Amino acid sequence: MSEIFETEVAILGAGPVGATLAAALSARGVPCAILDAAPLPPMALQGFDGRAYAIAAASRQLLDHAGIWERLPTTPCPITGIKVADGRIGEAPSPLDLDFEAAEVSDTPFGWMVEARALRVALNARLPELPHVQVFAPMTAEVARDAEGATLTMRDGRRIRARLVVGAEGRNSPSRTAAGIGTARHDYGQIGLVGAFAHERPHHNRALELFLPAGPLAQLPLSDLKEFGVSALPHASAYVLTESRGVGRRLLAMDEAGFARELRRRLGDWLGAIEPIGRRWSYPLSAMHAMRYTAERLALVGDAAHGMHPIAGQGLNIGFRDVAALAELLGEAHAAGQDVGAAALLRRYQAARRPDALLMIGATHALERLFGNDIGPVRLARRLGIAAVDRIPALKRAFARQAMGLPAFG
Repeated sequence: MSEIFETEVAILGAGPVGATLAAALSARGVPCAILDAAPLPPMALQGFDGRAYAIAAASRQLLDHAGIWERLPTTPCPITGIKVADGRIGEAPSPLDLDFEAAEVSDTPFGWMVEARALRVALNARLPELPHVQVFAPMTAEVARDAEGATLTMRDGRRIRARLVVGAEGRNSPSRTAAGIGTARHDYGQIGLVGAFAHERPHHNRALELFLPAGPLAQLPLSDLKEFGVSALPHASAYVLTESRGVGRRLLAMDEAGFARELRRRLGDWLGAIEPIGRRWSYPLSAMHAMRYTAERLALVGDAAHGMHPIAGQGLNIGFRDVAALAELLGEAHAAGQDVGAAALLRRYQAARRPDALLMIGATHALERLFGNDIGPVRLARRLGIAAVDRIPALKRAFARQAMGLPAFG
């Protein structure tokens, strides 16, 4: 007889969303197992690779409660101000801009910039410590769901019996495909370039969202270079740059000096001299939304359920909202001795999360359509619109709280 593990929840995928769900369930006393096809070593700190996440205030609370935030090996950089402006390459940003100050909205920053490798280190440090959690990695499994639960047969012959399976494997989720859940997709025909750069002048913990004709450019403040980089320049920021595929490929092929020139042409001179650090990463930009977030004994979270344009920087944070909602429902059900995979519970999860994600996908799509062009009258109208929002305190506050993951009118 093969060994059988009994648990309440089996999570497929140990990326940031899946691993955080395991920690959040553990904090609520819900037994779970987590599987990932890749190994999850302790990961001694390696050289900065250029990737970072913008963690919203609500997501920070989730990571705090799950015991992950305190294990970050580098210092997160708070974002205390955000400037939103329209622009064109080689020109200064429009003076008709929108300035957000966190102090006007909450007693916490808008969010924090966290290196991708630092979050992975923290998750890997936390997972082995968690009570009620069994980690299987590297490991794959065949999943069979039925009315009573699910059986996961791992490649080494061992089996897991769970009440609920959670698909957290990303946009190409095998569990979503196996459940016959379709998706709606949109290809933007663009490339997102992600990385980091050192710069001469301090960022003062401020971020910039600059809408250029080909797509947005975000500058996001990082902690000073002494923690993770080598450069003669003392300060650092991350960037997320949207370009057409042709231009994006040319930028990826440039040497460091050429890329620095192009990045500075888009950013302007407010940070002074700049120097790219770490790798340049790229990915095709598309939107995706699952037709359903649930099936029999199955729930989808994170990129398995939805994906959106990075124009608002909310992709991971929407996944963390999935985690918070699902962990709360499962925790309540487990504490009451109820079935954590019951159809009624899964309906409540979908009702809580699908409209929110769909709204954010729609909003980011509308922003990309509105700002991703260089038509004169449209450019003038959007600049006037940005300036108008800056002069309507209630609307400005609502937008800011939404970006923080807080109730818009709390």
